[in-house]
Amino acid sequence: MSILIISGIEGVRNCAEAFSKQLEMKVEVAEGRRAALAALRRKEFTAVVVDESLAECDPAGADAIWERSGLAIPLQINFAVSGAARIIREIRAALHRREREQATAMRAATASIERDLKNTVSGLLLQSQLALSQGGVPAAVAEKLRTVVALAGTLRRQLSAQPQPEDASVRSAPR
Repeated sequence: MSILIISGIEGVRNCAEAFSKQLEMKVEVAEGRRAALAALRRKEFTAVVVDESLAECDPAGADAIWERSGLAIPLQINFAVSGAARIIREIRAALHRREREQATAMRAATASIERDLKNTVSGLLLQSQLALSQGGVPAAVAEKLRTVVALAGTLRRQLSAQPQPEDASVRSAPR
């Protein structure tokens, strides 16, 4: 996990070192649009922080950076008026927000898959039982259908018995 800071402000490399220590992440600095785009081509970043003055002076360049930043968290911060502590808080808040969003998306995806599986298993169970209730089913086929019914029933019980995963970030959040 690393952060890309795009700023031409004097002392930004010193700030990057402080950010790196405080956030315990690698921080790279690009002093302009070209360097930023080259860095974004080389690797993926967790967050891309663009100095507001650079974005205002070169809006097309800022747009190009945002378009190529992929899944990185986009942040636009005014380095001229923000101290290092505030920038660190902004980055940290954005990283935590992303973690919460990912956890929420994971829970939603899990619930959706679980619902789909339960519906499929219920349909399989129902159709297998209906096929067994029909007369004239050969014995070998009936035995296989009973096996399918048993497997589907077992799977249904396992799906119903699964506890919902609790989000660790919610559990440890200060109240």
